[in-house]
Amino acid sequence: MPTDGEAAEDRAADTLHGLVELRAGQAPQAVAVRCGDAELTYGELDARAAALARHLAAHGLAPGGRAAVALGRGTQVYVALLAVLKAGAAYVPLEPSAPDALLRHVLADAAPDLVVTEENHRVRLTDAGPAKIVCLDTADLAEAPSGPPGAPTSPADLACVLYTSGSTGLPTGALVEHRNLLSAYRGWREVYGLSPADRILQTSSLEFDVFTADWVRALGSGATLVVAPRNLTLDRTADLAGLPALVAAEGITVLELNARLARRLAAHLARSGEPRTGEPRAGEPLAGTPLADGPRAGAPLPGVRLLTVGAEKWYLDEQLGLQRMLGDGTRVLNVYGLAEAGVDSTYFDAQGTAATEDGERVSLIGRPFPGTRVYVVGPDGTPAPPGRAGEIAIAGGGLGRGYLHRDDDTRHRFVRAAFDPDGRVLLTGDIGRLRDDGVLEFLGRAAHVVGPVPFAREAAVVSRVAATARAEGRLRAHPAVREAAVVELELRPGRRSLVGYAVTAPDADGADGWSLSQYLAARLPAGGAPEAVVPVPELPRTRAGKLDRAALPLPAPPEHTAAGSVKAGSRAGKGGGGKAGGGRSGTSNLPGCLALGCVVFFSLMAWVGTDVFFPGATRLGAVPDAYHFWFELLYLCENLAFGAGVAFLFFGFPAVLRQGRSFGLSLLTYFSVVWLLASWWPQDNLYRLTDATDWPRETAMVFTFNVPLMAAALVVLVFLIRRPTARR
Repeated sequence: MPTDGEAAEDRAADTLHGLVELRAGQAPQAVAVRCGDAELTYGELDARAAALARHLAAHGLAPGGRAAVALGRGTQVYVALLAVLKAGAAYVPLEPSAPDALLRHVLADAAPDLVVTEENHRVRLTDAGPAKIVCLDTADLAEAPSGPPGAPTSPADLACVLYTSGSTGLPTGALVEHRNLLSAYRGWREVYGLSPADRILQTSSLEFDVFTADWVRALGSGATLVVAPRNLTLDRTADLAGLPALVAAEGITVLELNARLARRLAAHLARSGEPRTGEPRAGEPLAGTPLADGPRAGAPLPGVRLLTVGAEKWYLDEQLGLQRMLGDGTRVLNVYGLAEAGVDSTYFDAQGTAATEDGERVSLIGRPFPGTRVYVVGPDGTPAPPGRAGEIAIAGGGLGRGYLHRDDDTRHRFVRAAFDPDGRVLLTGDIGRLRDDGVLEFLGRAAHVVGPVPFAREAAVVSRVAATARAEGRLRAHPAVREAAVVELELRPGRRSLVGYAVTAPDADGADGWSLSQYLAARLPAGGAPEAVVPVPELPRTRAGKLDRAALPLPAPPEHTAAGSVKAGSRAGKGGGGKAGGGRSGTSNLPGCLALGCVVFFSLMAWVGTDVFFPGATRLGAVPDAYHFWFELLYLCENLAFGAGVAFLFFGFPAVLRQGRSFGLSLLTYFSVVWLLASWWPQDNLYRLTDATDWPRETAMVFTFNVPLMAAALVVLVFLIRRPTARR
């Protein structure tokens, strides 16, 4: 915890770059950033950032503007970030290796004045957007004008635009001010005990909010930021076996991992050997002894006094297991927060916590950081009593302005609240409950369960998220299951059902889909068990390492996996993708039969209706006998197309939505397909009854049928070439 004098110094710096300037003035020779053999001292970092700020200003970056920073791993990225801030502008972090669709979206949405990058990324970034490119490796900073780099910056000025992970749609830019991150920094410093003696490992990618959090924590406290040579978030080939050696070689004391990397680390440590001698076992309390000051002989991560894990739901048994492996000298925290609320809002410390029987079923995110307030809001918009589930709401100094170009989202998420001292809270869209001991429990994200909803705190939404969390916890408790997820899917039009996914131990008993479904049905309330459980070799992940729900395979039809069927008990899902898994028996393929019946019925109606609405249109008296068959086939195809169009009108929209395009494009495509199928029957019959010289009627039909058909085909073409919504 900082002393009163240190806290006063922190408060004296009212901007992020001002805080780093303060540290540079206190210890200019201290190492600020290290990447491999390259190092920058605080004095060098500050001087280079000031020179670059003047260079950027000379190239058009004005106070209040925005600059995208797209640089690879190394020391220069931190120079660029500070330079943008010193110029009085806000930075937009952008991973230069990101997919083209993501680069284009962020650059179009953020509309930066400049893009700061390197020559090897120039062509790709020039193609992605119209902003002016400044390459650090070829810029001549000596030509920059002298004097202050930019206009004075206030705490309320914009510091950065952090694009959210996009787990519920396209990434959205969160507007974060200097005072928001300074408030978060003060909370981190108090809880984490940050000091200039710390060496903080940076493992994340530039585009994610934890990257900004890492450098603010390190450079704000005068510590050394050590950049991992490989991007552990995006580089799926990176072997975590090298992490302990890197930690030991660099003298790392603090690091943060996402939940996926924490699981991989725990699996590696479990394979490497037993927990350290003298560590408590399951069911025994973890002692809260003082942290060790230096590296500990034989420790899995020698010297690390603090490991934080976030970005996704992390269960208590996983947290306690990793705490046991690392020993009492390392604090293991589960942190929770959103970019638009200062990155981290709550934390749960595993030390001093006893292992519990329900550890595999709960995720505890603890208590708020200093300067932050957290509520669980009920359906009436007021704080819910302890024990009752509701929407998590965040308040305090970390709350940002809102979302860039998303006024409606800002208005619906950042709302007035009479129960908060500031009168303003962020509705997170996450569902949780406050326990009797004051610890916050995380249940799940509403949009991941029920899809986009206007108000996540509605009672029906809360109960569905709670049911999903309960089923997922039970599935994780199965002895053969290593990792699990339960989601809601629309398996039949108009009906959403729970589906479970399980990564199981090889050749474990009872690990097939049908057996896992029966296991859950016996342990959950009636109607609370997933309709199917799909064994998978691994859970699909987004760029950010979060569960990629859109890439989960659909379950096989229940009749293929019921007890006694040929496929029951098979190890489905080993090939990945497609349809797999087992469900509960007794469910028919009713929607498919209804759709087929609809096609047949309306095709017959078209056949009968032709003589009623278009008498004489299908007479073949004037057609030579040799061509009768082909015209009769044409009439049959027109009738079938009409029947298929009507069936698609009733049953097709969910299938279009599942392709992952935007809702508006999906809706247009849905109606376009209906028109492309159903319009041929009336169109051709009318044409056959129209005199070739009846120009008014011919013109009316062209613009009633032909032009809309062209437009419908164009919509379908756009739908086919448009990539699904970008996920990070």
